[in-house]
Amino acid sequence: MGNRRIAVIDPGPDVQSHVRALATALADAEHVAIVLTHGHGDHAEAAPALAAEIGAEVLGPEGLDVVDRVLRDGDVVETDEGPLVAVHTPGHTAEHLSFHWPERNALFAGDMVLGEGDTTWVAEYPGCVAEYLSSIDRIRALALAVMYPAHGSPLTDPADTLDRYERHRVSRVRQVEAVMSANPQADAEELLDIVYGATLPAAVRGAARMSLAALVEYVREE
Repeated sequence: MGNRRIAVIDPGPDVQSHVRALATALADAEHVAIVLTHGHGDHAEAAPALAAEIGAEVLGPEGLDVVDRVLRDGDVVETDEGPLVAVHTPGHTAEHLSFHWPERNALFAGDMVLGEGDTTWVAEYPGCVAEYLSSIDRIRALALAVMYPAHGSPLTDPADTLDRYERHRVSRVRQVEAVMSANPQADAEELLDIVYGATLPAAVRGAARMSLAALVEYVREE
């Protein structure tokens, strides 16, 4: 984002050709800040190599080894297209930041939402489901015109998108709540088969198990 004073948000994986292409595109910039929403490799892995290539600083949430300067909720990154304001939006990860672009009533959403569908990964740490639902409420309060997810196309109806993502998560919660009520003695593997089906492919069973554990935790806490 920007023309001469630029913020590169989530530069992506550490692929040499990709890093070189980014460095070439940024060659005429007066100042570049590399800004991270969270620490997953497909977002942050290229940050150190790109920073070394162009002499830039890496900014992002606390707890990431690659970050030179920590950004906290409300901190501002200046560009010549207007400021970006960090918004702490945990859920996908505990440290996740989104970046509000007030001049365009827009949000760079990282992995809070995706460019299609109605769900994203929320299973990484204790309390993630509750925090994700709270983050949806926080983003909704910004009354955005557009959201730019890290994966996929811009979302031009943010209110509808947030409603869809919330409905999906709450429906999963209610499903798990009902299954646990009907099967109070079921262990984790039995619940997994009931919720996702006994024919769930082995390749995705581990991810489904983590997702279910997060939902079970939320139901018990709720």
